[in-house]
Amino acid sequence: MDRVMDQAKRPVIGLAGGYGHPLHPALVAVPIGAWIASFVFDIASHLVPDPGFLTQGSRWLIALGVLGALAAAMFGFLDLFAIPTGTKAFRTGLLHMSINLGVTVLYAVGFIIRGGPAAGPVGWTPLVLSAVALAGLGVAGYLGGKLAYHYGVRVADEATQAAGYTRTATSKSTISKEEWV
Repeated sequence: MDRVMDQAKRPVIGLAGGYGHPLHPALVAVPIGAWIASFVFDIASHLVPDPGFLTQGSRWLIALGVLGALAAAMFGFLDLFAIPTGTKAFRTGLLHMSINLGVTVLYAVGFIIRGGPAAGPVGWTPLVLSAVALAGLGVAGYLGGKLAYHYGVRVADEATQAAGYTRTATSKSTISKEEWV
């Protein structure tokens, strides 16, 4: 394997997760899930007679997402250090990081402008802000997928992956329905 490409597969330090087991992709589930749920709460707050609990729930989901994004960003930054500079993968990583930081700032602003406890539905400005941020999150997620699945950043090399597809002496080419349960 090319030495430059091998560098992007190895963690800079063990804190970022072991070889083939980066922590960043696992941690991004927290902000993604929290922010999608907050948007659902935002919309639902316009559909129910007593929306206060949804408005408050959305605000706290945004806060949870911001905290989760900051944690994920720390590990993502360590992964970015593993990518050789001057490469397409590195430029993609910088764009991925920049969009995600912008999205996190938008959500932090959204949290602040929502203020304290609310009895009514989420206002249109915070709702639109969340929609824009969620669209940015989708673009950043696409770029993150490109880093992992197209460029193989922090993914184990093909020889290591191939070990998972080696059949054992007891394996069969077909598995019966009973063997699955």
